[in-house]
Amino acid sequence: FLQWLAENHFTFLGYRRHDLVVIDGNDALKVVPDSSLGVLREGAGKQVSASFAALPAAVRAYARRPELLVITKSTARSTVHRPGYLDYIAVKRFDATGKVCGEDRFLGLFTSTAYSANPSEIPLLRRKTANVVAASGVEPGGHAAKALRNILVNYPRDELFQIAEEDLLRIATGILQLGERQRFRLFVRRDPFERFLSCLIYAPRENYTTELRQKWQAILMEAFNGASSEFNVYLSESALARIHITVRTTPGAIPAFDVRDVEARLVASARRWSDDLKAALIGDLGEARGLERLRQFAAAFPAGYREEYPARAAVPDIAMMTQLTPAMPLAMNLYRPLEAPPGTLRFKLFHLGDPVSLSDSLPMLEHMGVKVQDEHPHRIAADGKPAVAMHDFGLLAMHADVDVDALHEVFEDAFGRIFRGEVESDDFNRLVVAARMPADDIVVLRAYGKYMRQIGFALSQSFIETTLTAHADMARMLVGLFRTRLDPDGGAGAGARGR
Repeated sequence: FLQWLAENHFTFLGYRRHDLVVIDGNDALKVVPDSSLGVLREGAGKQVSASFAALPAAVRAYARRPELLVITKSTARSTVHRPGYLDYIAVKRFDATGKVCGEDRFLGLFTSTAYSANPSEIPLLRRKTANVVAASGVEPGGHAAKALRNILVNYPRDELFQIAEEDLLRIATGILQLGERQRFRLFVRRDPFERFLSCLIYAPRENYTTELRQKWQAILMEAFNGASSEFNVYLSESALARIHITVRTTPGAIPAFDVRDVEARLVASARRWSDDLKAALIGDLGEARGLERLRQFAAAFPAGYREEYPARAAVPDIAMMTQLTPAMPLAMNLYRPLEAPPGTLRFKLFHLGDPVSLSDSLPMLEHMGVKVQDEHPHRIAADGKPAVAMHDFGLLAMHADVDVDALHEVFEDAFGRIFRGEVESDDFNRLVVAARMPADDIVVLRAYGKYMRQIGFALSQSFIETTLTAHADMARMLVGLFRTRLDPDGGAGAGARGR
């Protein structure tokens, strides 16, 4: 392997020879005098390796392991050739008893020929890959064996040099099991010196975006307490994209983690809004009807809607929009947002065709005893259907103790009738919220108010409206009296209305 490196497969930038000694009861790498060359020469005056001394004791013990060759990445970046982290190659020395007594350390960069050559042509790699294929149990010459060899040939080359056979077997067979299935998997390898974690992510290629990769980097940085990260993306004819993210860490500061838990966080961040909509529709309507609704509305919602609402919230909105017809072009939904302060409501208005003008809708709402705080409009165009204009109004009720469950049907019915011109839009309609009074009952009080003005009653309509709103219980009693005296059924209708 060393001879192969010297044959223009490695750009040597530094060298130093170390003796493994014990100082004050701790292992240390003592620099052999006059052995430092290249980029390592400037540290020749040092007696011991400072980087090794800074490692936790458990990591320093790795130096005693009877492994002839160590290949990893340095923490220093190259200033020549290409601006990557330097490759670190250490050849351990052994004493007469077979114990590690030192190492010869080389720093540099693998050349382009080392990355383009087939692993079967590279000493060390040809044995490593052959052992992995043999240990995998796949039938020689079969489809699985060819697929596994292809995985090894295209495996990140730096990783292939550094990884131990047992880790390579675990990850390569895991990738083989993925095949062409649209699945998500995370494979993690920890650097023996705890300077980085190598993370291989396999995700459906059609879902991959730069924004998603940035989310994954942030999640991995948090999970591994990383200081920095870099990435490499490999896209091929496969249905899966491979994203290699290296998270730089501080030795001894990597928190405990579970790969499957981290993978679950990555999967959650990768879920598209349309995926959540599909799950919500199927869960609510069953598979057949849910998929039919998904076909109609999968591409209907604009980006602004998807940013503002979770996919679950679109299910009742879809139900509203599917009820709209030219004969009934209006649908509504009054609701209270979760954890909203008292008196805060939202009112969704769906209109088939053109948007509803704010100059029309705002006076209607304010006459009904609510203050309009904001409005979020969206245009939703389902497949094969006319576009629907959705307006989501933020409302503040004048009475904080609003029971939205008891109010929403009365409110929606009253607004619909006002919108269609069946009922006048004035401050009598404040009784909708103040007294939860239906539009028909308000019509009775409005008629009396108009009549009183005709017979010369001294007080204005505005005064009557304000007084009835301030005394909502009395307003209900007046309507009750009207029905008791004039309803042929003796006021039975009032009971049927739940008053």
